[in-house]
Amino acid sequence: MNSIFKLSTLCNPVISTQMPHLRLLPQLRSVTIKAVAAPTAGEIKEGHGVRNERLGRPLSPHLTIYKFQITSVLSITHRATGVALSAYAVGLAGVGLTSDISAVVNLIDGLHLAAPTLLATKFILAFPVSFHTANGVRHLIWDTGRALSNKEDITTGYSMLGAAVLANLLITLL
Repeated sequence: MNSIFKLSTLCNPVISTQMPHLRLLPQLRSVTIKAVAAPTAGEIKEGHGVRNERLGRPLSPHLTIYKFQITSVLSITHRATGVALSAYAVGLAGVGLTSDISAVVNLIDGLHLAAPTLLATKFILAFPVSFHTANGVRHLIWDTGRALSNKEDITTGYSMLGAAVLANLLITLL
């Protein structure tokens, strides 16, 4: 280390005047390395996961220890619907760039789907739009500093979920 210090002081004299403590570095720290042979296949009796299964230990942290919370479910769903909307945008852009939209509509119409199947498909495809929009409004309300207590958070969560389902039904029936 002293040779590195001497070399650095030749390159930059500021180091020797402003950082003289660097000379002490070799005295402040010592490292001992011991070579250990890797265990052979016969020496490895059981792995960490196998041992924990044998002892009946759950994964840590395990999801079953947590109480169901509407707030965490809505948060995860908001993220998932955001990903779905991004996929919609990429998919629609791809369809718009590669073919005529009316051709895609005619293709879907040509499938002659039964009304319940078509309604269920529309409901599933419209859900990310209605949920993400309704939850986005809820986030905007939070940005104003309102409805931030735990009780209000849960109340607005259920209200938003109801509004999202109603909006989704309206979109589906269009």
